[in-house]
Amino acid sequence: MVVEWYPASRAELNFMLEEYLNNKVKATKNIHGLIVPHAGYEFSGAIAGKAYSLLKGKKYDKVIILGPSHYKGFKGIKALKEIITPFGKAKITKNDYEKLDYEHSIQNQFPFIQKILPKAEILPLVVGQITLKEAEEYAKKLITPNTLFIISTDLSHFLPYAIAETADKKTINIIATLDFDSLQDLDACGIFPLLIGMKICELRGYKPKLAEYKNSGDVTGDKNSVVGYASFWF
Repeated sequence: MVVEWYPASRAELNFMLEEYLNNKVKATKNIHGLIVPHAGYEFSGAIAGKAYSLLKGKKYDKVIILGPSHYKGFKGIKALKEIITPFGKAKITKNDYEKLDYEHSIQNQFPFIQKILPKAEILPLVVGQITLKEAEEYAKKLITPNTLFIISTDLSHFLPYAIAETADKKTINIIATLDFDSLQDLDACGIFPLLIGMKICELRGYKPKLAEYKNSGDVTGDKNSVVGYASFWF
């Protein structure tokens, strides 16, 4: 088990998640998906937790995670193999996708899901390079009844604090308004999974709503070079 981004101790991880999920965000009754960051929990866990807290008391048959590939370049979609966290072996939906061994943008979501939706099956999909047309085709394929979508992405990387805030504000607006005409200004490592998520919203009439935005400078105090984090629900 590779654990680099969150505690390897089940007790410590559970305590951390309890803190992150102890948030109150006003949202509609029906939650169809979340957009959340995937950095180390000490940096972005609270931002992700604010969105995940909206899932308390809800039930889904399946959770589909869509995250970017940080380690291998490819086109299309691949799936992760068996996942084991301090909470145990995850329930992976059987699938025919080509498999990858590791991707932290996906795996960092598993403890949250295991904690709050312990009975749900998870389909962990790593999204490589795709076109906007392909994003719509994947969205149509993936939309199924009683399924929750988790879109995993961080925002701008390694900019000074004030510049990052400006860039991230623009990206947040593009996501919230489903502004496909301004994708060239979208500054996020998870642009390809975001395209699928935005297409799901467009096809189903969902509107992404911002739950929380911060950057690493807000957490560490170092504002010279920061990474942006935002969480949404739709």
